[in-house]
Amino acid sequence: MLVFISRRLIAGLLVLFVASFIVYILMSKAGDPLAFIAEIQNEEQRIAIEKAVRDGLNLDTPVIGRFFLWLRDLFTGEWFGISARTQLPIGDDLRSRIPVTLKLVGAATILSMVVGTTVGVVTAIRQYSGFDYLVTFFTFVFFSLPSFWVGVILKDIGGIQFNDWLRDSARFSPAVLVGIGVVAFILIYTSAGGEPRRKLAVAAIGTGVIEAVLIYVSATEWLRNPGLGPVVTALFAVLIALGLTAVMAGLRNVKARNTALTTAAIGAVLWFPLQIWLDDMSFWKLLLFAVVSIGVGVGVGYAWGGFDKGLSGRIGGLTAFLISIVIFVDRAMQSWDDYASNSVIRNRPIKTIGDRETRLEGDFWQHVNDTFGHIILPTMVLMLISVATYTRYSRSSMLEVFNQDYMRTARSKGLTERTIIVRHGLRNALIPLATVMTLDISGVLGGAVITETVFEWNGMGRMFIDALRALDPNPVMAFLVITAGCAIVFNIIADLLYAVLDPRIRIT
Repeated sequence: MLVFISRRLIAGLLVLFVASFIVYILMSKAGDPLAFIAEIQNEEQRIAIEKAVRDGLNLDTPVIGRFFLWLRDLFTGEWFGISARTQLPIGDDLRSRIPVTLKLVGAATILSMVVGTTVGVVTAIRQYSGFDYLVTFFTFVFFSLPSFWVGVILKDIGGIQFNDWLRDSARFSPAVLVGIGVVAFILIYTSAGGEPRRKLAVAAIGTGVIEAVLIYVSATEWLRNPGLGPVVTALFAVLIALGLTAVMAGLRNVKARNTALTTAAIGAVLWFPLQIWLDDMSFWKLLLFAVVSIGVGVGVGYAWGGFDKGLSGRIGGLTAFLISIVIFVDRAMQSWDDYASNSVIRNRPIKTIGDRETRLEGDFWQHVNDTFGHIILPTMVLMLISVATYTRYSRSSMLEVFNQDYMRTARSKGLTERTIIVRHGLRNALIPLATVMTLDISGVLGGAVITETVFEWNGMGRMFIDALRALDPNPVMAFLVITAGCAIVFNIIADLLYAVLDPRIRIT
């Protein structure tokens, strides 16, 4: 494996070298990086800045020589040099910009993978159903939408208009309730299986539940002061426990089911003392909370025992982790009203500009809500295209797997449909998706360039755009090296995932 990784790293570095050389040459031909000094009125200052830029960028050296000098600085600890316009080290600028971009790209990528793959698998199972046609239509629409246009629309509807509605009433009109009910009924009916009578019953019950929840949310103005509370948290815990058990082991697996339900009961009971402990929260306490939760779930799984303690432990750990997320979200919701009514926020919690509110003073939960208010819209922009990609690829991959001989053999053995889909179908369908995931990370980084510009996030994407406009080569090269390096690393990870997902593949 070490030989394989070394070979891939060497090949990746060669590709990165060629790509960076081409981009550096193109940047040198794009224009004069000293053009901005004409704006400086003071002659002495202009001469000093010109000399500093010439020395910093080695402009008196031929372009090929400049590239190798830049490469030397990259490997000798000076990182990417200085910015021509600001005269500041790019490494210092990246320390503040990389976390901003990682926050945006990480959230969009994880959510896209989970939602897109899940929807794709469901559409493959319900092939040629009304739900399949609806998802296919919307995925093609989302895939063709330009990110800058979606960003502008979301800023208007999801930001400005939603904040106005939240401030004025926070109540759904009868027309909106009817419209949501019609859409929910169509989606549930087309995705449900069985005879038409059964599908109608399922759609009617599901739509009724959704409408009842919306009426309650509207009547109580819940969106202004949200919260789950112990009862809803316990309900979510039970649903998570049963859902994970059904997918990972089957509800007939008594040990796994008891593990999940016991973990859910522990989470529901601990909701009350955790409210006090969560008040004074920090990042390290949050990390400790997640680790301890997983440990408790795994311990419950091994305590129940059974012939497959490992499976019970995994179900317990994952159940506990998801329940801890629900408790975390509930606690953040409890601080939402305090955040929205803050004198800095002024009852406009969904933000359309920036990645954080620098003037906000408050506790940990205030800043958590601030992060959510700023990240939700740009994350939705990046998600729309990525979810469409994952949905289409996971659907086609699952349909291809369904036609394999080993799937027919599994059915002939009498295995349950859950076992056939999850253990035999999904695992093999994820192999081509591993490649899509690595390519999508580069695509999300590219989309972040536009998204960060639209929402005015001070991340790497905006640094790249600003550097292009200013004909500043070093920030452009920094963006190229980091994004290309990420693509190389994740491609190697994809190759390693092939061996994990398919034991027939050997890494040599």
